[in-house]
Amino acid sequence: MRKRAKTLPGVTRRQVLTWSTLGVAATVSSAANAVSLKGTPGWSPFADNPPETFTNTGWLFFTDTEARTIEAIVDRLIPADELSMGGKEAGCAVFIDRQLQGFYGTFERVYMQGPFHEGTVQQGDQSPLVPQQRYRQGIAALNRYVQKVSQKDFADLTPKQQDDLLVAMEGGKVHFEGFDAQSFFIEVLNNTMEGFFADPIYGGNKEMTSWKMLGFPGARYDYRGYIARHNEDLKLEPLSIGQWQQKDNS
Repeated sequence: MRKRAKTLPGVTRRQVLTWSTLGVAATVSSAANAVSLKGTPGWSPFADNPPETFTNTGWLFFTDTEARTIEAIVDRLIPADELSMGGKEAGCAVFIDRQLQGFYGTFERVYMQGPFHEGTVQQGDQSPLVPQQRYRQGIAALNRYVQKVSQKDFADLTPKQQDDLLVAMEGGKVHFEGFDAQSFFIEVLNNTMEGFFADPIYGGNKEMTSWKMLGFPGARYDYRGYIARHNEDLKLEPLSIGQWQQKDNS
């Protein structure tokens, strides 16, 4: 059975046939001149698969205590310096909170049937726990450990104490009761980096701080006007997905 061809959302079959005809004409042209399609295709960026966002303010998944712990961690993983703001100010904890509240938090789009086996460090957590459960249990286990050692929560430790504990977690040199400290560190580290470099529409990368630091132009989908401009500072201000959506709605 032959499968029916699918067209892009907002693009008619007539347009597809027209573009295909032009392509064939360009191929058989004796002059071998390139054909330029004129007009704007009937689609807009992200129309088919819009990003998952939340309009609510405040913490959506974390409790205040959990949020305070994660904010302390992300600020040590990405401390503020002369290049950019720190992880807390950049919104990395907000990004993680929003991701946990969405389909990532429940692994809605991930196969979650067994068997479950212990994986390597590179594979990450292979348990039946979803990220919401891993964060909730991991934060609780971390603060239980710190309470037992110093009668404080992680957020109340000095920066050096926090760094020392995070280094020990990363190296597998500390063990929490009821939860694997190393796998928890790896997950928070990965999510923190995602929040720092992701589009601001997801809650992190405040003011596009990491994009400006790197010189990344952001969510621009057409660079044809710059292809031939080599080895020069294009001085492009980064654009976010939200800015493109505002253009489409204006």
